[in-house]
Amino acid sequence: MLTVIGENIIDLVPAERGDRDRDAGVPAYLAYAGGSPANIAVAAARLGEPTALIARVSGDVFGQRIRARLASDGVDDRYLVSASEPSSLAVVSFDDQRRASYDFWFSGTADWQWTDAELPNPLAEDVTAVHVGSIAAFVEPGASAIERLLRAERDRGRVTISLDPNIRPSIIAGPDGNLDDARERVERLVDLAHVVKASDEDLAHLYPAMSLEEAAQAWLARGPGLVVVTRGADGALGLSASATLAVHAPAVEVADTVGAGDSFAGALLRSLSTAGLLGADGAAKLAAVDADGLRPLLRAATTAAALNCTRPGADPPTAEELAAALT
Repeated sequence: MLTVIGENIIDLVPAERGDRDRDAGVPAYLAYAGGSPANIAVAAARLGEPTALIARVSGDVFGQRIRARLASDGVDDRYLVSASEPSSLAVVSFDDQRRASYDFWFSGTADWQWTDAELPNPLAEDVTAVHVGSIAAFVEPGASAIERLLRAERDRGRVTISLDPNIRPSIIAGPDGNLDDARERVERLVDLAHVVKASDEDLAHLYPAMSLEEAAQAWLARGPGLVVVTRGADGALGLSASATLAVHAPAVEVADTVGAGDSFAGALLRSLSTAGLLGADGAAKLAAVDADGLRPLLRAATTAAALNCTRPGADPPTAEELAAALT
């Protein structure tokens, strides 16, 4: 069982250009259940990976939609916590290449209020991997509780720990706009992780003076068995102790990029699972993955991300869709 920790966010996405608010003359918005960790859980589950989500879910109307979405995609609800706070919102906008940016509304919302007592410790015996990242890994008070859980699981040595920091500078930067505290937290999490997935934008935010390859190598040297960096339309770069490999992304007609990185992460975790690289003995195996082992992992993940980009919103492919695209 893959277990993902983190937020659900309702994405308010502009409707088609012809659909305008009749009073204000501005685009109308459609509400989609999203949030990077929830998207990753859905992406892995759609590909056939048994998956649970550790999340605090509001009892409001958006929280009901969140629960319905997770249930419809077969995400196990064993770790969902009913929360009294409202759901978190993200208002999405697109540039002329349909790349998404986000304005977040989450002061006092459900996703960040974790206490140690609400988190499962230890994780159930059937859990082989735990994935964490995005805003829930940074926003207090919940971020510190999540980090304590990861440290306990690392010490226990039974599960693979996976990290996708998904850096949002507008949220996690300090009062003066610097990312020093966020960088320190990311590096603590990298030290705990066996698998790290990040985007080229994440690394540019955190290490502006370093090249992508230098930053990825620095993370690999901290102890993970596998570091993977996504590069948008340019594909992905994978690094293990045994190999470094770059792959191209499939060319597709892009509807938008919402959830593309999450579909990548979900497919990567599913591929690691089917390759027998998760679980108590997965760490040593990850370090030994060579170029021939990296190639199918990266190809599946980049293809899943590309398929997601062909339709609006975070809409990861099913196992059948991914298999057809890989043939």
